[in-house]
Amino acid sequence: MWKILKDIAKKNKRQLFLTFLLVAMENLMAILYPLFAGFAINAVVKGDVLHALSYAVVVFVMWTIGMLRRRVDTRVFTKIYAEMAVPMIINQRNKGNDASAVAARVALSREFVDFFELHLPIFITSLVSIVGALIMLLFLEIWVGILGLFIMFILVLWIPRLAKINDKLYSKLNNRLENEVYLIEKNKIEHLEKHYKFTTKLRILISNREAFGYFCVGIFATALFGLAFGIMATQGYESAGHIYSVTTYLWTFVISLDDMPSLIEQYSKLKDIGKRIENEE
Repeated sequence: MWKILKDIAKKNKRQLFLTFLLVAMENLMAILYPLFAGFAINAVVKGDVLHALSYAVVVFVMWTIGMLRRRVDTRVFTKIYAEMAVPMIINQRNKGNDASAVAARVALSREFVDFFELHLPIFITSLVSIVGALIMLLFLEIWVGILGLFIMFILVLWIPRLAKINDKLYSKLNNRLENEVYLIEKNKIEHLEKHYKFTTKLRILISNREAFGYFCVGIFATALFGLAFGIMATQGYESAGHIYSVTTYLWTFVISLDDMPSLIEQYSKLKDIGKRIENEE
């Protein structure tokens, strides 16, 4: 898997550098904007129009960077997929693989391009958001930040076990998907029914694991928000900006945690596809 990803990165390093530079800039603005919003809210309370309006400039900069990143994304990753698909088709056909197997494998290979286009930016965003939000929470409400660190420790211990189970599920699912075109060509109803029942069962198992991960994040979120609002209510904060900043960083942290189970699933899927492609080379 890593060999394929490295090859893609080497061949397209300039385009990927530009794309991920824009991703990094987006993440920086996302981490800083609750702080700017807190200052702007306090400025509104004080009647300071100039400082209050400065938040609009921050919003404009964020959306401009996001627009540029989206324009670059499509151009870069459609080109990478086109350059990747042709050699793979020729290589597979030269080895005598039938058209259905080649078509299935080329379709699966799209996942590697999706890794750079979708999943890696999400991973970077989640990681930056988690670390950035924790740092800000440690400064704003230290006990909330410490609880966040403890939750991260639990997740680090839990992730390898989750990944191992997902690896097995995606291996079985991709085995079935590679044979799908062949089964359609045979056109036997009993084989097709068995195939789709089994793939449905596998997808439900994968979905159930994602739902369980989502519920666990919900438990962590309940504990974090309960502690944060309990502390702020007890201490009696008069700063609306402070309350807004803490709340926003909590949501940033929780939403980023929620991305983790799906990212682990994508890693398992990509790992299995990588093995299949590398075994054919």
